This record gives sequence, C-alpha cells and structure tokens, in this order.
Amino acid sequence: QVQLVESGGGLVQAGGSLRLSCQASGRTFSSYAVAWFRQAPGKEREFVAATTRSGASTNYADSVKGRCTISRDNAKNTVYLQMNSLKPEDTAVYYCAARISVLVSTTREWYQYWGQGTQVTVSS
Repeated sequence: QVQLVESGGGLVQAGGSLRLSCQASGRTFSSYAVAWFRQAPGKEREFVAATTRSGASTNYADSVKGRCTISRDNAKNTVYLQMNSLKPEDTAVYYCAARISVLVSTTREWYQYWGQGTQVTVSS
C-alpha cells in the first residue's frame, strides 16, 4: 500500500507556472504507475497526465499537452507536474493517483490509491 500527499498548489495569474509534487510513502514506489487528475467545481474528475513506473513513458490529456510535463524521481518517491502557460480553465483540485503496474491508464477507476488533492487557482 502507498500513501500519496500532493503539494505545490496555489493562486497564480494566467500565463504563470506551478510545479505540483506528489510525495509517496513506502519503499516500492518504483513499482507504481502514477497519474495526475483534476476536478473543477461541478465537473467530473478528469485525466491530466500519467507516467510509467520508470518514467520512460508519459501520456497527456489534449487540454494540457505542450504546457505540462510529468516527471518522477523514484529515489525521492516523488512525482512532479510542471504546469506552464496556465489558463483560468486549469483551475481545479489536482489529485495524484497510483497503481502497481507496468502500464498506465487515463481512466480514474483504474487507479487504486489517491491523495487528498491540492488546489490550483488561475486568475485572469
């Protein structure tokens, strides 16, 4: 089992940048595929980005492609989401999710473990 704690959210102006972190507990973090999802008020939780357990392969939602980069440092049990050129429509609670697998998925139901989320607010 793994516990996930997100951090790095905050209030930023449109066009700005933020780097979110997902810190995991446990000694087998390198066995987990990890993804970021987000949920805006009144909307479904949606996929943002995912990385395989090694970090060699990544996947992005079309809405963030070219503006966001997911990366991981398994030695630090941490996954990052670098977000640039932020837009007001990026405002949401951002969640980190994980599952032991060699694969990744864009489907939220596939992930077994979730963090508590971190709020990102982008002002216009």
